[in-house]
Amino acid sequence: MYKFEVYKDKAGEFRFRFKASNGEAMFSSEGYKAKASALSAIESIKKNTPGAEVVDTTKAEA
Repeated sequence: MYKFEVYKDKAGEFRFRFKASNGEAMFSSEGYKAKASALSAIESIKKNTPGAEVVDTTKAEA
């Protein structure tokens, strides 16, 4: 099962990572001073990303 994992980094900031069902981290967040801010960011991602577009900024390879 996919999950968001909230943790505190070495600087004391709250971060989260999104983990795949195999336990591998797929992405992680920036640092937040307040845990509530990290949780709010998670809720925003869950709410606003179903239709997110993919933008490929790499050059087409020949």
